[in-house]
Amino acid sequence: MKDFQLFLGSIREQDQRERMENILMNIKEKFPQLKEEIKWNQPMFSDHGTFIIGFSVSKGHIAVTPEAEVIRLFEKEIEQAGYSHTKMLFRIKWTDQVNFDLLYKLVNYNIESKKDMKKFWR
Repeated sequence: MKDFQLFLGSIREQDQRERMENILMNIKEKFPQLKEEIKWNQPMFSDHGTFIIGFSVSKGHIAVTPEAEVIRLFEKEIEQAGYSHTKMLFRIKWTDQVNFDLLYKLVNYNIESKKDMKKFWR
């Protein structure tokens, strides 16, 4: 989590900072092989140089970015979890429960589907 501390320190609201830290810590604990990175001022995880999942924060939510293909494939599960989405991201409102099972499923999918990729993005 050392790489994410500067980013987390930029989140003014303590409860929001703690929530984002909890999400990042849970992913890091579940997938210790993933590399922590900050790109475009956003925390993300990569595997062998390819993007796995990223996050950003706004006033009303955390944006989760697993790439468009993943949003499309898991659209129904994202909606069932109560999250709104676009083609590229879904939003976890600060008042929403975090569905860690869904996050883990998306990360697992990207790790497996991108295991032979040489590029950062699909």
